Amino acid sequence: MLKFNSRFVFALILPLLIINDSALAQLSDTASWTSTVQLDYSSTPNITYLKANNVQLKLDVYAPRNAEEPVPTLIYFHGGGWIIGAKEKSVLRLLPYLEMGWAVVNVQYRLANISPAPAAVEDCLCALRWVIRNADQYGFDTNKLVVSGGSAGGHLALTTGMIPASAGFDRQCPGKEELKVAAIVNWYGITDVEDLLEGENLQYYAVQWIGSRINPRKIAERVSPLNYVRNDLPPVITIHGDADTLVPYSHAIQLHQKLERAKVPNELITVPGGGHGNFTKSEMLRIYKAIREFLNIHLHTGNNQEQQKSDR
Repeated sequence: MLKFNSRFVFALILPLLIINDSALAQLSDTASWTSTVQLDYSSTPNITYLKANNVQLKLDVYAPRNAEEPVPTLIYFHGGGWIIGAKEKSVLRLLPYLEMGWAVVNVQYRLANISPAPAAVEDCLCALRWVIRNADQYGFDTNKLVVSGGSAGGHLALTTGMIPASAGFDRQCPGKEELKVAAIVNWYGITDVEDLLEGENLQYYAVQWIGSRINPRKIAERVSPLNYVRNDLPPVITIHGDADTLVPYSHAIQLHQKLERAKVPNELITVPGGGHGNFTKSEMLRIYKAIREFLNIHLHTGNNQEQQKSDR
């Protein structure tokens, strides 16, 4: 019968333990996070938040599983000129906020082939109301709601965060909740819809979204963020390439200037030579560094984020 020497067995196992610990130690913070994020987050897809024109509009919720208190929450609207696009195509854009320990709500809205303007604006305000109403269930911090999106989604983030109740765009989902956000992250969003209906800045996606409506300019005026600038708005950070051919860079400049005059905290991140998104890796790193700093200042989330990272 064989007898095992415990010291001999330990001597065989020890190198394996050292190798295993060494492999774990060599994982980067990003690799460690991506390996365990499925344990930290729950994903609830295709929740109906509104029924309009016999269409059930859906949203997806990504929420921390074991948060001890409500967490900052991003509400994201996809782009596509209000005529194409889907929330599912934007999932990778949500990752920086999940890495920060936030909850994220990814929103579908009516496109022009279902309902022209102002339907998308109405839907996004209803999505905000849904988030506020369901905050307790999913752990959303209603004092730290941030809206964001790119292109048409940037426009919808701006309208969601800027349009007052008096404009009447929330009649699809009436309620007593105050539709208020803490900040807006605007990626090259349209700020003056009327500017895109004709002339040198004409864009056919804008014409198609407005549709063959009576008084198209009046509708465009009502859904243009530039017309809602006032001094009680939430902080706004805008990212825009100065060579964008789909949404003129002048839209970002005009918004920045009007916000400055109204003394609304805001920042314009210009991407030199940048087009309609598709920025370089170095530019994206610069942009997200600026976004994090902006949100840390205006939402006071810095300490919370560091704690979330130390807990992982």
